[in-house]
Amino acid sequence: MSSSAVLLLRHHRPFMAFWFARVCTASGFQMLTVAIGWHLYQLTGSVLDLGLVGLVEFTPRVLFMLHTGHVADRYDRRKVAAICQTGQALVALALVIGSSTDTVSRDMIFVLAFLLGSARAFEMPTTQALLPNIVPAELFPRAVAASASAMQTATIVAPALGGFLYAFGSIWVYGPTVVLYVLALSLMLSLPARQTPLNKGKATLQSLLAGIHFIRSRPDILGAISLDLFAVLLGGATALLPVFARDILLTGPWGLGLLRSAPAVGALLMSFWLSRFPIERNVGRVMFTGVGVFGVATIAFGLSTSFWFSLGTLAVLGAADMISMVIRGAFVQLETPDEMRGRVSAVNGLFIGASNQLGEFESGLTAHWFGTVPAVVLGGVGTLAVTGIWIKLFPTLAQRDHMHTRKP
Repeated sequence: MSSSAVLLLRHHRPFMAFWFARVCTASGFQMLTVAIGWHLYQLTGSVLDLGLVGLVEFTPRVLFMLHTGHVADRYDRRKVAAICQTGQALVALALVIGSSTDTVSRDMIFVLAFLLGSARAFEMPTTQALLPNIVPAELFPRAVAASASAMQTATIVAPALGGFLYAFGSIWVYGPTVVLYVLALSLMLSLPARQTPLNKGKATLQSLLAGIHFIRSRPDILGAISLDLFAVLLGGATALLPVFARDILLTGPWGLGLLRSAPAVGALLMSFWLSRFPIERNVGRVMFTGVGVFGVATIAFGLSTSFWFSLGTLAVLGAADMISMVIRGAFVQLETPDEMRGRVSAVNGLFIGASNQLGEFESGLTAHWFGTVPAVVLGGVGTLAVTGIWIKLFPTLAQRDHMHTRKP
């Protein structure tokens, strides 16, 4: 048995609790996303509303960005994450009550999307900053890949399950998500208490802005997270999947669930590969190649009229995205001191949220203007353009060889 395997075994209990908590949280969110998207499209039939949901969910990341990082660096990260998961459980419970009384409306969905986004805005930097406290630094790249596999495992099963259950009624989707969030918060609270001292300084403007200043002083970190922002912002097509499922690929809620699961299939397989064979050399070149493949797969999906070919292109898209996500997630955390990880993760979370939720709004808006297929194809072309521009703007990132240079 290798020394790294021995160390992983030594730390496996808290990491496994963390991993299963991530599975439960991700499953709950994915099921909610499928149900809310289909529910809203049934109510309004508007592609613009599908994009607006993403914008509403993203807004709290901007409003609370400085505070989310400070909270993650000052308070017990386990408890902060558990509180966030409690908030998401309450959102799901409100949808259960609304569905059982037939009172779910467009406005109600937007309000709950804002509350869901608020809870996730605090949860993301907290869980990202918590992981390095659970596993040793030498195993961290493997842990990032394994942690990402939790998200992808949930994203494979949960959307398909959500689409299947929605055929019996929306309450059959919203109800189980409450249970999943309760399980997640219980697992999170079971983690060992943090041993290193927390940042107990007052929330001054300087401390709140420290994460932004740190990222600006590290060109490779700035380049990596901004590449993800613009590439996925332009190339994201998930908000339009209900339109593809119903109007282009001529399927139903079950087909929508499979389409949402397909990127996670590719991502999960890639995360397993990266857990076994971590990327140790030429990380910059590999990351940019992954983003380029993401753009090509987006174009192929937009042009497809075959359900099964669309599933295949989405799987390739997910695998390519996983490569860049693991590289970015590992070296950003390893290059950041522990007392700064919450605030840096908050800024990173804003970029990720912009690329996902704001990308959904961009997709809905361009689909409203130009049509669904042209919007996706133009997005993929934009991703390829951003990849080329970023190679020129951040040459040290493109030429980066190793995952990290800062000694842990």
